[in-house]
Amino acid sequence: MFESLSDRLGAIFEGLRGKGALEEKDVNEALREVRVALLEADVALPVAKDFIAKVKERAIGAEVLRSVTPGQQVVKIVHDALVEMLGGEEADGSLSFATTPPAVIMMVGLQGSGKTTSTAKIALRLQKREKKKVLMASLDTRRPAAQEQLAILGEQADVKTLPIIAGQNPRDIAKRAVEAGKLGGYDVVMLDTAGRLSIDEQLMTEIADIHAATKPIESLLVVDSLTGQDAVTTAEKFKERVPVTGVVMTRIDGDARGGAALSMRAVTGAPIKFVGVGEKLDALDAFEPKRMAGRILGMGDIVSLVEKASEEMDAAKAEKAAKRMAKGEFDMNDLADQFKQMRKMGGMGAILGMLPGMGKMKKMVDQAGGLDDKEIVRQEAIISSMTKAERKKPALMNAKRKKRVAAGSGTSVQEVNKLLKAHRQMADMMKKMGKGGMKGLAAQMAGMGGGNPFGGGGGPDAAALLEQAKAKSGKGGDAPSADDLDFDAIEKALSGQGAMPPGMGGLPRMKKK
Repeated sequence: MFESLSDRLGAIFEGLRGKGALEEKDVNEALREVRVALLEADVALPVAKDFIAKVKERAIGAEVLRSVTPGQQVVKIVHDALVEMLGGEEADGSLSFATTPPAVIMMVGLQGSGKTTSTAKIALRLQKREKKKVLMASLDTRRPAAQEQLAILGEQADVKTLPIIAGQNPRDIAKRAVEAGKLGGYDVVMLDTAGRLSIDEQLMTEIADIHAATKPIESLLVVDSLTGQDAVTTAEKFKERVPVTGVVMTRIDGDARGGAALSMRAVTGAPIKFVGVGEKLDALDAFEPKRMAGRILGMGDIVSLVEKASEEMDAAKAEKAAKRMAKGEFDMNDLADQFKQMRKMGGMGAILGMLPGMGKMKKMVDQAGGLDDKEIVRQEAIISSMTKAERKKPALMNAKRKKRVAAGSGTSVQEVNKLLKAHRQMADMMKKMGKGGMKGLAAQMAGMGGGNPFGGGGGPDAAALLEQAKAKSGKGGDAPSADDLDFDAIEKALSGQGAMPPGMGGLPRMKKK
């Protein structure tokens, strides 16, 4: 969602980093560009003005202009101001349960903002992460099948929902849900209220009435980030009538410009508690201002990546796989497990997006068509089409077997060969790691000790051969011509030092004129 803003800010800061010393006019020019970038991203004008004023005050100080790395200092100041705008480092995005159970959480918002799905997502998160016993109840009696929708989502998330009784009004359903929560020993009761296409008096009266009857500990406003600045207006109007304790931003993975999320905290004063990052029920993240600021400025989000990995990975399975790899064992079943874990974490694109400094690389690979997660699905299909024996021992794969697997997986023999080759290279790497750890692998990859990590014996030093060719050319430090190079000897040397695995193709020959 913040991609265009990240690109603009990245280009601005790249210019600052390139300068050895900064003058006040450099900072002013950069901040003018930052202001334009924020306004283009749909950030509210008062918020953008306040942000620029804060940054300018800190950025033109002597400690920045005389700093060893002034460009980086300005980036840090912008980062800190961005964190403040999003809620500050001390912002508490957790839900409060400081009440006699059950704690009532009321979900409010306009129709179509994603209230019902967000209710199920939060319920699943509370049940899975915080081990809370949760009951969900739909108070939407106007939208067709709204109550049935929550019941279906409850089944998918394995979260209990209040039985539907036709003809009850929203207030009565809410009171029945709280009573059922008390009798059933539930920790949390989540109330999914009705919405409208636009704010009207009837909607506000109904929500205020439900709030008075159930006294919720949390009133979460669900807003669609794709609505831009209108989301901020909606938040202000709801806050006038109901004490909104937090905001849930949905569709933050979409192509919205991101200004609503940046403005929400500053304009309403209500903290952003959660952000919806996809359609699936587990696609919900707790909102962390520092992490979000880092992602906007292209600094990545390693913490979220580690959290996601720890959630999705089976610890026992991972430990078992690590022991096998330490012994140098890595078959097709292991490769299939790696693919499955990657997909669970959102695919290669999502993983790269969380790594520091990988924003530009991700974009370049995307443009080259290299981050298509359908490729992972195709490779999983190839592995699934193999027999148990073939997965255990890929060396069994002859031409006849490859044709059968390609037909069974709907792919080509070339794609089967490509996967087998990738597996073979990974398996070789695992063996090297098993023998000498990362140091052993690095030493062999660099050609240290004269060994060949791809299975060949020792050989002449490729660098020495290059020096010989330079001497032969009589040009000293200049690059030798094609006539001076012994290609066969250099190919042999490169294979002997692990820089060119067998079967990877030879060096291109240059024809003499």
